[in-house]
Amino acid sequence: MKRTATIGAIGAMAIGATIVALIGSSIAGQAATPTGSPIGQVSQPATVTPTATPTPVPTATPLPTPVPTPTPVPTPAPVPAPLTGEPVSAAVAARHPIAVMIDDLMAARPQSGLSSASVVWQAPAEGGIPRYMAVFQDTLPKSIGPVRSSRYYYIAWAAEWRAVYAHSGGSPGALQTLRAKGSGQYVYNADEFRYSGTFFRLKTRFSPHNLYTTGAKLRSLGKRMGAKDKAYKTVWQFAPDAPLESRPYGGTITVKYPYNTISYKYDRKTNTYLRTVTGEKKQTDAENDTRIAPKNVVVMRMRFGPLNDGHPGAPRLEASVVGSGPAWISTNGKTIKGTWKKPSITKPTRFYDSKGNEVTLTIGQTFVQVITTSTTGYPATFKAGSDTPPATPVPSASPAN
Repeated sequence: MKRTATIGAIGAMAIGATIVALIGSSIAGQAATPTGSPIGQVSQPATVTPTATPTPVPTATPLPTPVPTPTPVPTPAPVPAPLTGEPVSAAVAARHPIAVMIDDLMAARPQSGLSSASVVWQAPAEGGIPRYMAVFQDTLPKSIGPVRSSRYYYIAWAAEWRAVYAHSGGSPGALQTLRAKGSGQYVYNADEFRYSGTFFRLKTRFSPHNLYTTGAKLRSLGKRMGAKDKAYKTVWQFAPDAPLESRPYGGTITVKYPYNTISYKYDRKTNTYLRTVTGEKKQTDAENDTRIAPKNVVVMRMRFGPLNDGHPGAPRLEASVVGSGPAWISTNGKTIKGTWKKPSITKPTRFYDSKGNEVTLTIGQTFVQVITTSTTGYPATFKAGSDTPPATPVPSASPAN
């Protein structure tokens, strides 16, 4: 009995030792081997090291490509127009002048283009009926006319600029001169009978008072004929308008032709001469309804005589266009008596005061009235304005009730 108990105790101790040995071996194996049994994993969980998130590096924003600043183009400085003194571009000042013969019979009124002309010449033609020659440069109107025939003395004035000279036929002497000197020696001969495509007829007027042209058509024709643009020198002297306080109040100029009386009324506010002709209380331009009102008015006297070229009816006229004679120059509301001089066909007509000094005109349009030396058939009168403003009329008293 005692021996049996002893054997049981020894057996129990042996079993316990075996269990301890097995547990120690298991723990040792788990420590040596990472992939142990599930029991071991639960008993000893693995430590997971977190992956570090990289810090983003900022990307540089590209700068916009700079746009180069364009170099400013300077505005060309204006220059004085040769025929008016008006400030214009150099290209306009270089335009080849254009001279156009314009009708002045009653059936031709109102004419087109006169308000746009730089200079307008008006002189007697046959039968005591005057005729215009308008010279254009600053402005080229869309309608010019009615166009009429040529006379020699008008060629002489157009020759001062070797102008493109537009007309429809002419006197025998004028046509002979144009055949000999019409390729730029005197003028560029723009005869409607040769260049009919440059002219047209209005259906609203009766022939021959319905022949018209345009500034653009004549300029194009001039280029084809060899009339080149160039830098022109100003022939007349010009100055700005006189100050308002130095301008007179009122004043008139009257020039009579046998079949047309021209009158100018000075307007102090605009410093212009408002023009009126027989049959029109206020002369206007048919192209744009603009009142004809030049800045300067010159009246010239020269000798005229019959041409005796066999023309039926009233004889054509010739004039002593080269030489000198009396002239009245009106500008800024005041008139002085002086002299006109023209040394040759192609030399300019200039105007001088009583002391021989060249006169100064006001910047703008000039009308030149040419009349004969006969003061009976072609009278001219000049009424000076006043330095004192006209009296303001006193309103009449209203009758008492």
